[in-house]
Amino acid sequence: MADYPFDTSVNNRFFFAATGMDPEAVTKIVRNGLAKADGGELYLQRTQGKSISWSDGKLQSNSSSMDQGFGFRYIAGDAVAYAHSNNLSEKSIANAARTTRDIRNHADMMGKIALPGHGANRIYTGESPLADMEEAAQIQLLGEIDAYVRASDSRIVDVSAAISTSWDIVTIIRQDGTRLDDLRPMSSLNISVVAEENGRRETGRGSLSSRTILTRMFNTKSWHDVADKAIKQAQTNLRAIAAPSGDMPVIVANGWGGVLLHEAVGHGLEGDAARKGSTVFKTSMIGQKVAADCVTIVDQGDFAEARGSLSFDDEGVPTQRNVLIENGILRGYMQDTINARLMGVAPTGNGRRESYEHAPIPRMTTTYMEGGQYTLDEMIESVDRGIYAVDFSGGQVDTVSGSYVFASTEAYLIENGKIVAPVKGVILEGNGPKSMGLVEMVGNDMEIAQSGSCGKDGQSVPVGIGQPSVKLRGIRVGGTEPS
Repeated sequence: MADYPFDTSVNNRFFFAATGMDPEAVTKIVRNGLAKADGGELYLQRTQGKSISWSDGKLQSNSSSMDQGFGFRYIAGDAVAYAHSNNLSEKSIANAARTTRDIRNHADMMGKIALPGHGANRIYTGESPLADMEEAAQIQLLGEIDAYVRASDSRIVDVSAAISTSWDIVTIIRQDGTRLDDLRPMSSLNISVVAEENGRRETGRGSLSSRTILTRMFNTKSWHDVADKAIKQAQTNLRAIAAPSGDMPVIVANGWGGVLLHEAVGHGLEGDAARKGSTVFKTSMIGQKVAADCVTIVDQGDFAEARGSLSFDDEGVPTQRNVLIENGILRGYMQDTINARLMGVAPTGNGRRESYEHAPIPRMTTTYMEGGQYTLDEMIESVDRGIYAVDFSGGQVDTVSGSYVFASTEAYLIENGKIVAPVKGVILEGNGPKSMGLVEMVGNDMEIAQSGSCGKDGQSVPVGIGQPSVKLRGIRVGGTEPS
């Protein structure tokens, strides 16, 4: 996208003019406070949010929120001291600097962390989605969504929809006094439907989210697509039969199917897990084969307007494209500054935090598998009996062992190369790294799903996930079909 220079007057207004803080004085506090540290930064944040929800044929809630504060981090060796406050004042920041400095007495210093310079990595505008679309227009749109969904099928008994917007104003002052400013928009639409027939109720859902303003994200087609997905899923599940069980080929759909990749593989490729040895992807395996030849996995934080993208991460490191596994070979990990320094590699722009109340840790941005050569039809035709899993809900993953259990909320039975029926109660069980070795076919239909959130160590951050359609052999399916 075009280069959108951010107007730093917004940051100046909220963090300095409105609080009475002097930018030069604050920078001096940071430089002096971190003078003997191995690394660290001051993180200033103001978050404004709005959410409007609709269900049962009427407006249910209309709320706004605002929070602001700072986080001060002091790094000494592999130890981190972190202090935060919602009191934006020079005195509070100076107190935080003094408090965190005490960690020097309890840590082995290792030398300064070398940080890359910040480039013009402008991948979204600084416009606020809160001021973009009138509240009345948003409520009217939610009513139109309700009417559209109900008109599509008389079996639909409830529609829930929500429009959420947020605007993050972020300023980072690094150890050397460098200041970085960012304005981070987010707009989201979530739709869920309930369909009922003969006493049986089933649900469907669809969502859309992007780092942009509402009027840029919304048009009739975009929200129709989200609604149609939710409608189709509910309709499909009404006629779903019991799922079979056993080891069988599984085709995982493109787009949101990448949640399995994200959970079962992605977390094991984060730098803190690699450094601590709490992943099956050991550092000794760099350059070794860990997946099928057709598997290339990438984490990329600089997609234009993507939900998981950032101009720079929450340590001030520019985001980039990071190849994690290439043609089945382990190439590297997602790194923040502290784990990168301790491992002797460069940071990759993956230091992220939920808010100023949290210290940054290695996190995914948009993680996906690159596309291949096969069509979905070719994959289905290659299966005698198996499962086509389209959508997923919750799952459990052990990042140390790589074992996972995932529930599919939309899936189909394949027999003799054809989809024959939707199935209910599909549970996929396996091991992430081993599953990557079971990939037989990779589709040419790679798609990024822009609706994910990821939790780790008590922090939640927005992410993107994606993949093409992927066929795996011999996956354990736990079904509901009577034996």
